[in-house]
Amino acid sequence: MHKSPTLLILAAGMATRYGSLKQLDSFGPNGETIMDYSIYDAMRTGFGKVVFVIRKSIEEAFKATMHDRLPPQLHTAYVAQELDMLPPGFQVPAGRTKPWGTGHAVWAASANIQEPFAVINADDFYGYESFKLAVDFLNSSIDETEHGLVGFKLANTLSEHGSVSRGICTVGPGNTLTSLTELTKIARAEDGRILVQDEGAAYSELQGDELVSMNLMAFKPSVFPYFEQYLKEFLEEKGQELKTEFYLPAVVNEMLATGAAQVKVIPTPEKWFGVTYPEDKQSAIQQIKALTEANIYPQNLWEKTHAVQDER
Repeated sequence: MHKSPTLLILAAGMATRYGSLKQLDSFGPNGETIMDYSIYDAMRTGFGKVVFVIRKSIEEAFKATMHDRLPPQLHTAYVAQELDMLPPGFQVPAGRTKPWGTGHAVWAASANIQEPFAVINADDFYGYESFKLAVDFLNSSIDETEHGLVGFKLANTLSEHGSVSRGICTVGPGNTLTSLTELTKIARAEDGRILVQDEGAAYSELQGDELVSMNLMAFKPSVFPYFEQYLKEFLEEKGQELKTEFYLPAVVNEMLATGAAQVKVIPTPEKWFGVTYPEDKQSAIQQIKALTEANIYPQNLWEKTHAVQDER
């Protein structure tokens, strides 16, 4: 029997640049988080369960915020991503406080997911069409080694308040991904050009129509053994370092390089927004307000779903 896809939300981040727990910050007219809008869109497009990856230190606040507002019929699970959650034989090096990264977060959630799933960041707004593209891919793709990446136009993913890091997609025949290249310090200049600064402080120009990954990826559960394998390899090579992280795009690149999987790039027309910097908050609030006023989202996001449940 076909299972509805699961939405895996990565919500354990430290939000260092933002300065507070942005995962739970209010952006909607009734205190909705950005996650609320992602979950709302995911449910409308056919996702049947949500798995949250969080930290134990925020678990109480997280559940207090999310539990009562989400529709009672929505299946939810919580996974704590902690530093000492490692494969047997590995230990946390003395002095490390930084989380292990997005690839580790997906690995940590693997025991809670047996069905096709999509991964998102908690603090990124992806839009209805992006989730529809992801769920349509998961429902139609029958090859267990084929996965999907919903790609955004770079120009639709920039912050007005500082530089961002983006995974640039190199796409081959049939919209298949050949590699993901992480570029840091991408920003729009005063003259409108999009510039990226390399490690040597030299600038080069990007066109803006490049497809980038915002960590909205659609996977079959067959990927989990590869997450474990590559995590072990990462820990063997870099496990004693205090700040190096095991990133989700690195797993994708490794699977592509070894021929373990193919990834289809699925362009989305949606415009991303999120909260990398504190100054991004007001812009995000305004964009959600505009979407609400255009009746794309209801004024009270969950009111009707709770009302239906109360009538039963």
